[in-house]
Amino acid sequence: MITANMAWGLMAPLSKMAMSNPAISSWILVSFRVIGAAIAFWVASLFVKNEKVPRRDLLLLAVASLLGIIMNQGVFILGISYTSPINASIVTTTLPIVTMIIAAFYLKEPITWLKFGGIVVGGSGALLLILSRNVVPGSVSGNHDLLGIGLCLLSQFCYATYFVLFKKTISKYHPVTLMKWMFLFASMIYLPLNLRQLVSTDFSSVPVNIFYDIAFVVLGGTFFGYLMIPIGQKNLRPTVATMYTNIQPIVASIATVFWGMDTFGWNKVGSILLVFAGVYMVTRSRARNAA
Repeated sequence: MITANMAWGLMAPLSKMAMSNPAISSWILVSFRVIGAAIAFWVASLFVKNEKVPRRDLLLLAVASLLGIIMNQGVFILGISYTSPINASIVTTTLPIVTMIIAAFYLKEPITWLKFGGIVVGGSGALLLILSRNVVPGSVSGNHDLLGIGLCLLSQFCYATYFVLFKKTISKYHPVTLMKWMFLFASMIYLPLNLRQLVSTDFSSVPVNIFYDIAFVVLGGTFFGYLMIPIGQKNLRPTVATMYTNIQPIVASIATVFWGMDTFGWNKVGSILLVFAGVYMVTRSRARNAA
């Protein structure tokens, strides 16, 4: 979970850099992510034990793909195109809190006062980010930060739902088996929708360094990240597994400030601290319940 979230933390600014080229829209980048990862996982499946997946589980993996890949990746990349990488990565730290809320309804886990306090504190962090948003002059941030933040929050809701609903299914198969089918299903959705745009785009005009950014997004942030995540899902409770998203804003902040893409003001520091405190309160409450 740590290594996956480090890769995703780097992926946010690199995705923004890739989309700074007019030829690379958010939907083209998502298509590269999904289709490229599908190819990589199917190639990787040649080197692991072949597992037969029953038709019923294939249907479940199709729904998991809808939540964990199609809605999560597509909506998140679209959100990054409207806001800064730091803002997007801070929003991802709300994932454990969203996961806890969904688990309370679906798994009937009780919400204690400590959990409720964590929700309030973590929500205050996200609210501080939204209310104090601004566009840095000369940066690559867009003019629709609120829309971007909202889209990133929606992607976290979809991903949290995937974490809670499909833990048992995920535990049954090898990570490569799971991801080759999930990304295949996602490719069957994205390819027809974006085929015309992919064919009509003049990729010869795209600088080589942009393709390096895309390569990391596909192989590092997608193939490697999604290879690690099922291992975490098998061995950790959903709320604990998603807690490691706190790494993303730290990595993204260091990268974006180093590359001069954004500034890291006290409002963002306050947002991170509040969300971290909320996640800590939720996790401590869950640990006591489990004990």
